Amino acid sequence: MFHPIFHLAFPVRNLEESKNFYVNTFGAKIGRVRDKWIDVFLFEAQITLHEQPSEVLAMTKHGVRHFGAVLAWSDWEALANRLDKMRVQFKVKPNVSFVGTDAEQAKMLLSDPSGNVIEVKAYRNLSVALEMEDLQECSATEV
Repeated sequence: MFHPIFHLAFPVRNLEESKNFYVNTFGAKIGRVRDKWIDVFLFEAQITLHEQPSEVLAMTKHGVRHFGAVLAWSDWEALANRLDKMRVQFKVKPNVSFVGTDAEQAKMLLSDPSGNVIEVKAYRNLSVALEMEDLQECSATEV
């Protein structure tokens, strides 16, 4: 059965540096490679990195702009531990909020070398946290 693949494209300063970041930091897989763009597959999404340094926003211009993924709790913990051991620079260090409630969530934020912000989250109770009753048996990777 085919599952839709979410696709996102954005500019980066340096293609090789960005590719290395996504592969080494997250274990992303490389897809198509062209002179000025590449596809990386991250969290079951296709992300196209375009080498367009003039289009990369300054950090002061990002505002709330970011992308991310919701992982299963154990996957989030494993990633947070691995990134911590790698001494990754976090914008927001891995943390858990609303502990002991239905809205308990874990999150971390970091940036790629071009300043694109990545948020990685996990929820103890996905359906309650996202206020969607039909998610009760849905895995985080299907969200």
